[in-house]
Amino acid sequence: MPELPEVETFVRALRRPLVGRAIAGLRNDWPRHIAQPAPDELAARIIGRRIEAIDRRGKYLVFTLSDDETLVIHLKMSGHLSVVPGDTPPDPYAHTVFLLDDGRELRFRDPRKFGRVYLLRDPDGVLGPLGPEPLADDFSAAALAAALAGRRRVLKPLLLDQTFIAGIGNIYADEALFDAGLLPTRHSHTLTPDEIAALHAAIRKVLAMGIAREGASISTYVKPDGAKGDMQNAVAVFRRTGQSCYICGGPIERIVLGGRSTHFCPNCQH
Repeated sequence: MPELPEVETFVRALRRPLVGRAIAGLRNDWPRHIAQPAPDELAARIIGRRIEAIDRRGKYLVFTLSDDETLVIHLKMSGHLSVVPGDTPPDPYAHTVFLLDDGRELRFRDPRKFGRVYLLRDPDGVLGPLGPEPLADDFSAAALAAALAGRRRVLKPLLLDQTFIAGIGNIYADEALFDAGLLPTRHSHTLTPDEIAALHAAIRKVLAMGIAREGASISTYVKPDGAKGDMQNAVAVFRRTGQSCYICGGPIERIVLGGRSTHFCPNCQH
């Protein structure tokens, strides 16, 4: 699933071709792609709306439209967005297509059909429960410590909880815990102030690296232009089971926590 760096890469790539464009029509061949409102209502409300800004909240793409409408898209497992000429051959996996006023199309390709589209007058209905943005200026080590206060949870599943911190998924949770030197099985209430500071710094470091490298093309993710990201060439532990740790030389191990594959170095993480 695209995580914060991958979604941020989509946002930055889509701003140039889309901001200022108006939506001229909608095609949809999988009604369940449209989470809300009903597909017919979405089509009626979205036509003629101008895209005024494109931003990100956690793993959601947020399109600010004219007339106080907000288009929110979650790519889920296999979603991909691209802007293509209108005469580009049809894609059987592009289940939702937004027609643009310049003849191009914004295609939401989603082979596994898990992605979702929302048209909202109040985006807080969907985005409100999300936790803080980990790269925001106000997400400090003190803020992380305050969020951890009173919690007694295993670290890896906690980092994946989008109501705790928005945008972190499996890749960057493993990488952040390795960079901080913390075992994914540690409980949150056992962290010292120094360890909390190290975790805070590691989260921001690996996410910033992921953005700079335009995401990790480890499974299905590619950028809007179809090119691969580069973060997969910089991971320290994720999907490196049995390979040598870059720091100690010992083997990277894999366990399952909360139903998710988890990769770590038992020598370097404590």
